[in-house]
Amino acid sequence: MSDFELPPYADALGIKVFEYQDSVPVLTVDFGQNVEGRPQHYHGGATAGLLENAGYAVLRARLVEEGRDAQLKPVNITVQYLSAGKSRPSFAKGRITRLGRRNANIAVEAWQDDPTRPIATAIMNILMG
Repeated sequence: MSDFELPPYADALGIKVFEYQDSVPVLTVDFGQNVEGRPQHYHGGATAGLLENAGYAVLRARLVEEGRDAQLKPVNITVQYLSAGKSRPSFAKGRITRLGRRNANIAVEAWQDDPTRPIATAIMNILMG
């Protein structure tokens, strides 16, 4: 397991590390007032925040494993909403699709009850300085 901290934005939304799967952090957020959009549903921004934090978490965990310290700068984040997040916990996990010396590409999925049925996905392109 890697030693890294989630940013203050994750704390504001209530996002936490739920578990590690093969050294990859799985993040979770409980449904509540801080993530609610329309009644009993996640706000799209809260879902995007969970995806973004999961993407950064998998990258930070890998960089810590490799002994690398890099400033992460987003180049592009594309979110695809697949279904509404309902009033129960949500989870997200990132997968590094390419890790170079100066940039990384990450795919992220968020789900609620079944990891094979995502509620949203994201593709992230990150510059590392």
